[in-house]
Parts: sequence; structure tokens; C-alpha cells
Amino acid sequence: MTQKTLIAIPTYNESENLEYITSAVFSEAPEVEILIVDDNSPDGTGELADTLSKTNPRLHVLHRQGKEGLGPAYLAAFQWASENGYTWVGEFDADGSHRPADLPRLLHLSHGTTQPDLVIGSRWTRGGGTDGWSKRRELLSRAGSLYVNAVLGVGVADTTAGFRVYRVDFLDKLLGKTSIESKGYGFQIEMTWRTQRAGGRIKEVPITFVERRAGTSKMSGSIIKEAFIEVLKWRWRELIGR
Repeated sequence: MTQKTLIAIPTYNESENLEYITSAVFSEAPEVEILIVDDNSPDGTGELADTLSKTNPRLHVLHRQGKEGLGPAYLAAFQWASENGYTWVGEFDADGSHRPADLPRLLHLSHGTTQPDLVIGSRWTRGGGTDGWSKRRELLSRAGSLYVNAVLGVGVADTTAGFRVYRVDFLDKLLGKTSIESKGYGFQIEMTWRTQRAGGRIKEVPITFVERRAGTSKMSGSIIKEAFIEVLKWRWRELIGR
């Protein structure tokens, strides 16, 4: 049976970055396929994705009705990967903050003999880091992972990282039993926590996270605040046995 890897790239108003990032991913990892998950971007990202897919059979496009959040976009990609026979599905940002040059190392570990269920591209494990971030932003991100580990005890250095590769068969089992609540920033935290609690094997690979190439960040203080409140809610549910 052929084992295939799908890299899911959610988009909303990423027309400035899309052609570059898909070309760079294919250059670094020519064996993968890409799924663009577009939330009806008003800047024409979805139409551009359709145009690019016509010239490359390894590039696929999933159109969604509107902007519903990062979590639902990735869940749709996970379902698409399962329905279309992929062995692994990766998460990758469209804005250039995830370096395509780091992707082969995540794939090498995920495809290796240890067969982890989740490989995380980690900024905060030894050898990882950021490029173009202020000290304040770096401290905020590090503090976020320390907070998640203090409350949930997942034992992962970078709990909020969005550069990942999952085994699809593991996701099928996990998502068949679990309803994922988070739509935004908390999605990566929730998936890390639920993977760990389900007995999933998690490995981290050091990566360098860089400032986005173009466009506007979707991150906001309210999104981060909401995620940290969710962490407390999940732990409370565990403590009371719900």
C-alpha cells in the first residue's frame, strides 16, 4: 500500500504568499501533496489556488463557505486526508513563518521507525528559536507553553506550535472519540493535550520560526486570552471527572 503525505495549508487573504509558499514546499519536499483550505478569502486566494492546482496535480483545494477559524479548517483537512487515503497530514502556515527548509526533518522523524503519532516543529526545544521577533513576543510565547504545562502537564516544550505532522490513523481514532472545541489559538494546545491524554507518541524537532513574509497577522490579544481560559476549563473538567 502506498503511503502518502498531505500538507494542509489554511488560508484567508494570503494571495501575496500562496504561490511562493507552495512552490517552496514542493521544492523542499517534492514527495508531498498540498491541500489549500481556503475560507472564502475576499482577496482572491481561493481563485489563485484553483489556478495553481490546474498546473500541478499534487496541489488540491478545499473551499469553505467563510472564515470559521483555524481549528475547523484543520479538522476539515484531517477529514479530507482520511477520506483520500493519506498516511500522514501536516500543518503548515501560508505566511512564510514556517520555513519549508525545516519540513524534511519533521517528515523524516514522522516517517521513521519510531512512528510517532505527532511530530511538532518546536521553537522552544534545544536548537529551536525565532527570527524577527521582539523579546516581549518571545517571552509571551514561552510563558504560554510554561502555563499550559503547569496546568495540563503535557510535557511538550512548544504546546502552541502550528508546524506539525500527524499520523492519520491516530487522528481517526482520536477524533472519532473526541469533539474538538477550539477554533483559534487554543486549537494547537487542545490537540497537544488530547493527543497526550490519548496515549499518543509525541516528538519535537527544533525549528526556526520567522516573521511572516507579507500580509497581516490574524493573532490578537483576545484570542490568546480565550485560549488560556480554555486551558483552565479543560483541567477543571478533568479534576471533576467530566
